[in-house]
Amino acid sequence: MNASIIEKVLLEQQDELEGMRGDVLIHRPEEDRINLQSKLAQVVIGVRRSGKSTLCFNALEKAGVNYAYANFDDDRLEGLTADDLDKILELLYKIYGKFDYLFLDEIQNVEGWHLFVNRLLRQKLHIVVTGSNSRLLSGELASHLTGRHHKIELFPFSFADWCRYKSVETEHLTTRNRGLLQGEFARYMKQGGFPELLYETDQKDYINTLFDNIISQDIKKRFNVRNVDALKKMAINLLDTAPAFIVKENLQKNFAVRSDHTVNKYLSYLTQTYLVSTLSKYSTKSKERIRNEKAYAIDVAFMDKRRDAFSGSNMGFRLETIVYLELRRRCSRQGLDLYYYNNGTSEADFVVCDGNKTRAVYQVAFSLENEKTRRREIRGAVAGTKGTKSEKTYIITDHDDEETLVVNGYTIYVVPVWKWLIAE
Repeated sequence: MNASIIEKVLLEQQDELEGMRGDVLIHRPEEDRINLQSKLAQVVIGVRRSGKSTLCFNALEKAGVNYAYANFDDDRLEGLTADDLDKILELLYKIYGKFDYLFLDEIQNVEGWHLFVNRLLRQKLHIVVTGSNSRLLSGELASHLTGRHHKIELFPFSFADWCRYKSVETEHLTTRNRGLLQGEFARYMKQGGFPELLYETDQKDYINTLFDNIISQDIKKRFNVRNVDALKKMAINLLDTAPAFIVKENLQKNFAVRSDHTVNKYLSYLTQTYLVSTLSKYSTKSKERIRNEKAYAIDVAFMDKRRDAFSGSNMGFRLETIVYLELRRRCSRQGLDLYYYNNGTSEADFVVCDGNKTRAVYQVAFSLENEKTRRREIRGAVAGTKGTKSEKTYIITDHDDEETLVVNGYTIYVVPVWKWLIAE
């Protein structure tokens, strides 16, 4: 690629960094996991537009280190090859002078990038990398940077992030603050956690564009998918029905996919790009964990803000999705595993495990006011607790009531969702 074009792009990206220095940026817990003193590549990975670049920028700026920046998610850099990366490095030294840290944004767009990063690590440069595809870790990165990378997963804003951004008090739960928090959660549950939705007026257009970019840029180009129409319809179906069990036979039949192998590949692409997230069944048998997966949207905005979305405004599904995503964040930060529980007659929504030890069972219910619903949710919570030998059990609801139940000798804590979300 022409060096003058690359230099022009890198100079404009430097200007963008300068512009960000005037912005007020919130602190997110994942920022603390970026270890700039480490000799390992710090890899921040997650869905497009979740705030990965901002997170890394914030960490580097607060540390006061001298760093250079290149963003490969730029149409003018399309077609870059591994051979161009040395030229980019040379131009970055020309633009930034001497630097000890290199921030490479959406680096997975360049084939062979991992060899370049590996060489820079051997040269004692500190590397910060972002990517929108988990194959960064399962494929190239894990194969070629074994033991030389540190993974940080980033999801769209949590409710705690939302409150920090909007300067909502979460420490002192006065009557006034409790009411404000409940109001903010209602807005968060309706809008979702993509940071830019906080100031975008046409939210449906934003989500449609984001969805299309994930399909066309992160999947079609990356994996050379031929039947994009079937892939897109499968993604729409999963997002319309989420949270729901994945029935691969139905997906193959309904979307005219040739084989179960192709279905598995498409599901893998959707999860690798963080459009869809999957949850396995709690079981000591690996076959059951793999076979009985549930699908969740990576953010509630994908459930109803897409064009032709039919999921509607089922508040119970949205609440379950928000709790799932928060548990994914917490488990990712703490190195824990997350499952659902089903014994054939009762189901508990989430089981948090530390190896073979169950830390907690979580049941999600929009409300426990209906007696039939109350009995069903308590029965599921008890079944999950008994079946996994859990240390603690919670029922998370949208209502403001709190109570402690003792059922068949098991203690269950009923907690309002807004309060649970801000109390890590």
